[in-house]
Amino acid sequence: MAPAPFAAEAERIRRHVNDTLLAAFSELSEGILIVDREARIVWMNEQYPRHLGIADPASVIGLPVEDVIPNSLMRSVVASGKPIMLDVMEFGSESFVVMRLPVRDSAGTIIGGVGVMIFDDPRQLAPLLSRFQNLRLELADTRRKLDEARRTRYTFASFVGTSPACVAVKDKARRAARAVSPVLILGETGTGKELLAQAIHAASPRADGPFVAVNIAAIPETLLEAEFFGVAPGAYTGADRKGRSGKFELAQGGTLFLDEIGDMSPALQAKLLRALQEKEIEPVGSNRLIPIDVRIIAATSRNLQKDVDEGRFRPDLFYRLNVMTLDVPPLRERIDDLPLIAECLTDSIARQLGEPPRSLSADAIACLAGYTWPGNVRELSNMLERALLLSDADRLEARDFEHLLPAAARATPAPAKASPTRTLDQIQQDAERRAIVDAIASAGGNKAQAARILGISRASLYEKISALGLGSAANT
Repeated sequence: MAPAPFAAEAERIRRHVNDTLLAAFSELSEGILIVDREARIVWMNEQYPRHLGIADPASVIGLPVEDVIPNSLMRSVVASGKPIMLDVMEFGSESFVVMRLPVRDSAGTIIGGVGVMIFDDPRQLAPLLSRFQNLRLELADTRRKLDEARRTRYTFASFVGTSPACVAVKDKARRAARAVSPVLILGETGTGKELLAQAIHAASPRADGPFVAVNIAAIPETLLEAEFFGVAPGAYTGADRKGRSGKFELAQGGTLFLDEIGDMSPALQAKLLRALQEKEIEPVGSNRLIPIDVRIIAATSRNLQKDVDEGRFRPDLFYRLNVMTLDVPPLRERIDDLPLIAECLTDSIARQLGEPPRSLSADAIACLAGYTWPGNVRELSNMLERALLLSDADRLEARDFEHLLPAAARATPAPAKASPTRTLDQIQQDAERRAIVDAIASAGGNKAQAARILGISRASLYEKISALGLGSAANT
């Protein structure tokens, strides 16, 4: 028989548990065990001793729980006050799925604990575990896809062209990739500013980090601060209770590309400047400062210097961003690159559309070269895609583009360098000849330096000089 003081305490604990959750658990579980604050057994329902093979349940009342169930963790629960919500308990050759909870009185003091045998066979958890595993796999797949989306798709090879203007901007971009300073990319819309930004990141020491792009012109002004710096949990009505990371946090260890930086409001310019100077951000609705390690690449199609002069853009932010500047030439200023760009775009678009490979005739190239391309490479890509969708021919001709070009451009005569009497190979060879001669002239006749300007090896330069018949011209 248990001592009278213990019996009274045991009855008090049992009644307290019974008044709170015992009845509900008894109906749903395979067995229930109650211990006092010293981890001595107070009570078991009928099922529990049967599962454990205890013939006389009364004989174990008052015993330390470990004497009856060697692998029990009930003592840990009553000592720490922390529940163990789901566990597998071994007893002899049997295994049980159990849950352990501390029991507190009305004053919040721990007076004991309750153990619930949820399943008498762990295999009953198989559907739950299977669902959990599927959720884990889906989460891992989502994270993988998100990581892939934050990696670059373009390299310097993607910026197609051999004209002096193209070679010069790529050479400067490669130097920018080796540095850690901010980069400001200037150029008309559609010239490939984001492509160069991705190429710089891919060639930089941060290539393994994320590349996160923000188009400032595409996000409402009221949301930009949260987009940049994130939101603290419950910062405002409707905010996510878990909070949300901003683009600076997502770009940690990598590159943050700020497209159309010229469209940013003065108020946000000040906050961006502070983040860049202090290298820390403060989420909306938070007093917590988060250190940041992010390289900034900004781009704009606006005349940012003019905006500074006219007071629309902060000069201190301009100087912070304008450390290394790339001026991307419009397509009309490197029209010699158009044949190569058009060929690459045609192949890429055909693959995306699931179409067979197509080619462009010489007269098609001449037709395209006679247009000024205010929308630059993006407009050229759009024109080629429309032509591919409207034609079933293996080769696109001038007539496939003439009705797509603006009316003012249709009557524009093709320049002599794109004469319809020449083949595409001849046009490309002429472009390479001009690029090589210009590079050698710029290098003062130094072939090694000319090769670096062109972005090719010296051996390749000599091969091209020989193949293009530039022996005498290359020595001038």
